[in-house]
Amino acid sequence: MSNQSELLPSKAETRPIPQEAFSWYDEYAHGLIDRRDFMKKLATLGALGFSMNFLTAALMPNYAEAEQVSFNDPKITPSYATFASSKGHGEGRGYLVVPSDLKGTAPVVLVVHENRGLNPYIKDVARRLAMKGYIAFAPDALYPVGGYPGNDEEGKTLQRSMDKAKIEEDFIAAAGFLKQHKLSTGKLGVVGFCFGGYISNMLAATMSDELDAAVPFYGTPAAAELQKNITAPIMLQFAGLDERVNASWPDYEANLKAHNVDYTAHIYEGVNHGFHNDSTGRYAEKEAELAWARTLQFFDMHLS
Repeated sequence: MSNQSELLPSKAETRPIPQEAFSWYDEYAHGLIDRRDFMKKLATLGALGFSMNFLTAALMPNYAEAEQVSFNDPKITPSYATFASSKGHGEGRGYLVVPSDLKGTAPVVLVVHENRGLNPYIKDVARRLAMKGYIAFAPDALYPVGGYPGNDEEGKTLQRSMDKAKIEEDFIAAAGFLKQHKLSTGKLGVVGFCFGGYISNMLAATMSDELDAAVPFYGTPAAAELQKNITAPIMLQFAGLDERVNASWPDYEANLKAHNVDYTAHIYEGVNHGFHNDSTGRYAEKEAELAWARTLQFFDMHLS
């Protein structure tokens, strides 16, 4: 029989995870350090009483526990759709979710994943939007290399190996496909997270005349020379502890002001990059729900 004390967290593990662990995870998730270095850094927290099993379970995604809308909820109809991308990889594919009771047309929202492909969390975000009456489309940047492989580690490696310029063209093509979809009202929004936040900023700068609203979550801006092209309303969501992304904000904000862009920025203090992702320990429920409510209000205002 197992010793019951072995099944209980240590005294240290009842305390909050040290902030440096989240910073190391952010470096690892964005390719600044490799898995080996990440694990070495985590191991140093053993002196404080934190086990590796506890730390990795808390920091790594657990998609099974994070689903908010079931894929077979009767209120939505999910499917997959391909689209042409002549300047990208030739063809793209994404997860299309339509409200089941749709009569006629509806506004459309492009949902852009992080730097690891179309994982279950992003699919769930698309379903959440469809539950609110939008047609949501979440492309998979990894489709040209076989699609999201089923885990973030391999997905991140695959995405890092791809031509970034072609990926960007694929998302531009996806936005055009969605805007022109037969069920679309022609009103187009985009929401993206991390890498997807960058893509949201990039789309606002490259196809602003076709875009009606953009909501980047903790994303870096488009190239400075493109920022003058932004005309669509934009709502930017930042994590207060996200030093890497937040360092780009002062210059970006100055450019938005200089070009009279209709923008709103929210900084959620005390939370980490990825705070909206409810599959990891970075999730901050209160701030995530507030940010999402603001996102929906923003889309209601500009897409209805």
